[in-house]
Amino acid sequence: MTDTTTTTLSSFVGDWTPQPVVQHDELDPAQATRLAATLDLTETYSAGSQLPMTWQWVYFSEWPRSSELGADGHPSDGHFLPPIPDRRRMFAGSSMRMTRPLRLGEPAQKRSSLESVTEKHGRTGDMLFVTVRNEYSQDGEVVLIEDQDLVYRSDSGASRPFTREVEQLGPTDAPWTAEPTPTTPLLFRYSALTSNAHRIHYDQPYVTEVEGYPDLVVHGPLLATYLAELVRSRSGGRSLRAFDFRLRKPLFLGDAFRAEGRPDGDTVDLRIVSGVDTVHVSGRGELA
Repeated sequence: MTDTTTTTLSSFVGDWTPQPVVQHDELDPAQATRLAATLDLTETYSAGSQLPMTWQWVYFSEWPRSSELGADGHPSDGHFLPPIPDRRRMFAGSSMRMTRPLRLGEPAQKRSSLESVTEKHGRTGDMLFVTVRNEYSQDGEVVLIEDQDLVYRSDSGASRPFTREVEQLGPTDAPWTAEPTPTTPLLFRYSALTSNAHRIHYDQPYVTEVEGYPDLVVHGPLLATYLAELVRSRSGGRSLRAFDFRLRKPLFLGDAFRAEGRPDGDTVDLRIVSGVDTVHVSGRGELA
């Protein structure tokens, strides 16, 4: 094993310059209908339907062979996975800008490229922040740009106990609210739809004994989708043209939480909170 006590994470990626990758997808409407059912929505989708923001995550799937997965369920190697030892991955957030929604049942292209790599030092150790830019196109036009932020750390996998804060939801004066209640099957179905084999979302012994979490972890992208869906359901038919969010603190299966929105003209401040104002996700949306 490489001695990381005297070697910075950035030293492993000094010559790491992955080239852009282009993927193609026909945007099968059935996949969007599956996500709607997973979210307990009654909508069905057909060719020509507009794809809501954040739903692009169930398309352009990457499905490596099972033998190519690491102990945590993530691929052992991958085009945009930084070459650091004992790599552990966390999703940190995204920034999205859309000129028009993707249309289902029509060919689309996703071009992914490395935008930036930054090393930061925190109280829990050194972390590598990697931003990947995804550009989604149809008919030769880029219609959606997403800068996705991922955090990597070098970790042997030793258990790090995580203190769970179990509190009842406090009151709120937010005008837009929803209180989703994810279940084990929902987390499993969302993992399948997004081609995410990370074991923290479905393997309870692994997540408690290896990762040190108290229970299954609710997907960060799922929490972001709950915020985007809050806007879609409460904005009077208006759609998001921009959405930025950051993950602040993990949520676990069984935790009571609330999605909150505070609209102000064409913008809306968004949060996922638990207990008495404990913020797990913060975000901001712009309405078209």
